[in-house]
Amino acid sequence: MSQAPTDIKFRKQSQQLELTYANGEQFALNSEFLRVHSPSAEVRGHGAGQETLQTGKMHVQITELIPVGNYALQLVFSDGHDSGIYSWVYLRELCETKDAKWEAYLQKLHDAKASRDPDQQVVKFFG
Repeated sequence: MSQAPTDIKFRKQSQQLELTYANGEQFALNSEFLRVHSPSAEVRGHGAGQETLQTGKMHVQITELIPVGNYALQLVFSDGHDSGIYSWVYLRELCETKDAKWEAYLQKLHDAKASRDPDQQVVKFFG
């Protein structure tokens, strides 16, 4: 079965990428989720344990969607990030694991005492 969606819509107002598959399944992924789960080396690193926690991405927007051959989308974000190539297989994985990935991301932020909000900074005093 092909992993490629049969229909792709981007809702600029809500910043939702909507994907429909041949079996009728529909999913919506928002720009913040897609940005913090970028498949780029900048985010994922070059191996296990090299991931970089993305913080302050609450208001990031998708500014452009660029088709990459017949196998992927390149997303351009308002924070300048544009190096992630979202293959159909990876987008499908994100759709199917969205809730678990989001909860894991929120837990990592909590553990790091970091925030989704770019206007909130955590200052640590040592003394």
